[in-house]
Amino acid sequence: MKMLFETRPRRRSLALGMLVMVGLLGLPMGAATAAQDKDDPIQALGLKVYQQSCAECHGENGEGSQLDYPHPLHGDKTLEGLTTYIDEKMPPGFEDEVTGEDAEAVARYVYDAFYSEIAQARNAPARIELARLTVDQYRNTVSDLIASFRGRGQWPDERGLQGEYYSDRGFRRDRKQIERIDPELNFDFGIGVPDGDTEKFDKRNQFSARWQGSLMPPESGTYEFVVWTEHAVRLFVNDERTPLIDGWVQSGDDRERRASIPLLAGRPYRIRLEFSKAYQGVRKDDDEPEIPATIRLSWVPPRRAEEVIPSRYLSPQWAPQVFVVTTPFPPDDRSVGYERGTTISAAWSQASTDAAIETAAYVVEHLNDLAKVKDDDPEREIKLRDFAASFVERAFRRPLDPEQRDLYVDRQFDTSPNTETAIKRVVLLALKSPRFLYHEIDPELDPYAVASRISYALWDSLPDDALMKAAAEGRLETRDQVAEQARRMLDDPRARAKVLDFFRKWLKIDDIPDLAKDPELFAEFTPEVISDLRTSLELFLEDVIWNSDAADFRRLLLDEPLMLNGRLAAFYGADLPEDSPFAPVAEGIGQRAGLLSHPYLMANFAYTSESSPIFRGVFLARNVLGVRLRPPQEAFAPLAPDLHPDLTTRERTALQTSPESCMSCHALINPLGFALEHYDAVGRFREQDNGKPIDATGLYQTRTGDTATFEGVRELAAFLAASDEVADAFVERLFQHQIKQPIRAFGPETLPDLRDAFVTHDYNIQTLLVDIVAESALTPRQSAELASTGE
Repeated sequence: MKMLFETRPRRRSLALGMLVMVGLLGLPMGAATAAQDKDDPIQALGLKVYQQSCAECHGENGEGSQLDYPHPLHGDKTLEGLTTYIDEKMPPGFEDEVTGEDAEAVARYVYDAFYSEIAQARNAPARIELARLTVDQYRNTVSDLIASFRGRGQWPDERGLQGEYYSDRGFRRDRKQIERIDPELNFDFGIGVPDGDTEKFDKRNQFSARWQGSLMPPESGTYEFVVWTEHAVRLFVNDERTPLIDGWVQSGDDRERRASIPLLAGRPYRIRLEFSKAYQGVRKDDDEPEIPATIRLSWVPPRRAEEVIPSRYLSPQWAPQVFVVTTPFPPDDRSVGYERGTTISAAWSQASTDAAIETAAYVVEHLNDLAKVKDDDPEREIKLRDFAASFVERAFRRPLDPEQRDLYVDRQFDTSPNTETAIKRVVLLALKSPRFLYHEIDPELDPYAVASRISYALWDSLPDDALMKAAAEGRLETRDQVAEQARRMLDDPRARAKVLDFFRKWLKIDDIPDLAKDPELFAEFTPEVISDLRTSLELFLEDVIWNSDAADFRRLLLDEPLMLNGRLAAFYGADLPEDSPFAPVAEGIGQRAGLLSHPYLMANFAYTSESSPIFRGVFLARNVLGVRLRPPQEAFAPLAPDLHPDLTTRERTALQTSPESCMSCHALINPLGFALEHYDAVGRFREQDNGKPIDATGLYQTRTGDTATFEGVRELAAFLAASDEVADAFVERLFQHQIKQPIRAFGPETLPDLRDAFVTHDYNIQTLLVDIVAESALTPRQSAELASTGE
């Protein structure tokens, strides 16, 4: 950039200086077609200045040019903000070249012609794209499709597992001595018996125990289960016949057993742990010490350390078996900030075929259970045909007409050598059909299409029976009717799992490969602390979104307490007993403001040994304020502290980003990140950096051109919580995560209308989710292009 200023004529440099800084904060789009009102003198002046001074570098219609500036001039500032930016932010040497009326005229022309959201919608209309199921949607849909024939497990309020204790090595009913709910399985019985009641149990202290119920995984992925005991043990997960871990015959000194299994979030899985304390066939002499009895059930969730399974993920309620597709899929495209299924590669096509084969094999293996039929039933084939028809209807999310039933069901039974082969063919045909793979393939706005839009918006899965019944009875025709169903479905764990997944992506949690820090500086920042921090963050999110009817988004930015357990409290300076469970703590942890200063995020947006105002500023700009930042033009590495040992992190950052080519973006990024300098590389509060007092002052120029100033996280949080830009950004990101479509494709007023309703309803996240579903489900897909242009 500096070279362009030095080598080109003054007038061309002026154009670049005026518009490049604006364009660098824009959103890459296609070429625009400028629209002008030639009778408007301000527009005419702006057009003249633009054509004379700007078009050579930025294109006739702001589309950019390959030689000088390849990015189109698009952005999200208001007209006033754009005018102020041009008027005040010219580079050194050109501060007085475009001011006052000239700046206003150029800004007005650029804004109306191709910069603003309305201009972008006019020149390059967003469309509701035909999209296949994403990988998560595919797995969820197949799992719930199978579950629809078994029933889904419930998730009541009571936590823990049902425990039964027996006074012998087996599980005879007449030997049951204790029945209770155990919140978690982490017991050291020593050489005695449960509760120390020797009269109820075997005089040689032998006993057995069985715990059962269900567990709810907090996110989808592979879970490793770990059982530690000196005695016989069996663990069953999602299967009541075949143990995941079988240590019923103890051998040697092996005390720990591990096994892994894939699980989907939002679905309860049956679990049973059987334990038997005995002497393992060794005769006990009077002088030989008795083997103690210890039993611990742990797991290793995705991207976390091992932990005893917390009670919040356990229920005494028994759950049916859940089918989980294990076929690997290539990842979905996330280049636009959310997963979408807009392309089909050869790898994805093969994966969907392999998954259909896997599902068909499972259906045949469990056919009698799913179809509720017996081998010797004289009407077995008739019932299997009905089951097959129901399977296809549920897969397609709508009733079959006679021709479809003939193609997908009857013809397969008529031409197959046996019923099992017919069922396999039905399942394969259904799961490879576009009617299954594309949940919005029918453009008509009929009740069943609306039902699918509701269920995929909230669950990433197919409609349940209640929603299908509402569609069949014509109760999905109005916004209020859609909202009623959405409110009901928000109570389902699948809705909560999808919303939590949004926050993991919005906060960049799933992008964290490794939070390890310099061991010489942060030796106590262990994998267990990191795992606890992730739990702390998710407990905070759950508390804000689901544990209060208010579900106030502003709490995410303003709440002062941190969710800490004993281990985290010791690391972050709070006064809690070592074995304390998670609880909100505000004392001893320094100034805090919700997510903005949560240690997990502060540690993520930092280097291994020091903070990073740049990482933190980029996160605030892009994810919280919704600014469209472009990637840096060159690879970036921070200045090593050893090169400038007397400087603070803030001072080194300011030094490194001082060139003009950097400041076009860092003039926005740095002041936001500087406000978080009270937090070190692991998120601990500090008053000094390198022996100097922390300077946590910062500023931000809003879209309207106003400059907000703040010092420290509390003032930053107060500004962000009241910002329309933050509300806009959150609404847009949540909409696109839930709907998997661009929000502008639903009309130019969709975002401002949803934002205004969000503010009116006191920033209630649950109400916003309902409004998003009600807004999107009734939008006719065939008129998407007209909707995006406002026609």
